Amino acid sequence: MPEASAAEAASGVVPASDGWFVVNAADAAWVANADFGWRCSFEANGPALRANPELEQVLFPQLGFRLHVLEPGKPSGLYHAESEQEDFLVLAGECLLVVEDEERHLRAWDFVHCPPGTRHVFVGTDRACVLLMTGARSDEGTIRYPLSEAAARQGAAAAVETRSPHEAYAPHPHWQPGRPAPDGLPWEVA
Repeated sequence: MPEASAAEAASGVVPASDGWFVVNAADAAWVANADFGWRCSFEANGPALRANPELEQVLFPQLGFRLHVLEPGKPSGLYHAESEQEDFLVLAGECLLVVEDEERHLRAWDFVHCPPGTRHVFVGTDRACVLLMTGARSDEGTIRYPLSEAAARQGAAAAVETRSPHEAYAPHPHWQPGRPAPDGLPWEVA
């Protein structure tokens, strides 16, 4: 397997071809969303390339992998259930997990396993939180955004139950190239 080539996108380095590679999270491309914080997927995906239409997407076909920096009071996304397994590790800080309409407080080094169909979302608490997120991928994969009173109390639920990410996220801004605030997160986490 050859080493992937790299390209400089608006908010950091992305892979420009298939193959193995090494990149530090401080150098990789990040995306930002005023409602959901910051993400680094290590891929050359649509949001990371939004300001660089000349670059082509390079996606991981079997496993999604990202870092997510949550701000206090903001969710990681909307309460949802995927048809594929997802797993999460809190690397720094604390957050609230809403899972199957129950709330669980998480702290650094807590691991969360979500078998297919597990409804969940994360919400920032008192200080910034860094999550490692992984999820299996398949061509047949589906997602559902169910209604949830627990998630709605946290501002993390879709307005209507849907299987459409476009419909669920319509009221929210699109992810744009952007890096976490210069307070040291996430690169000072060791």
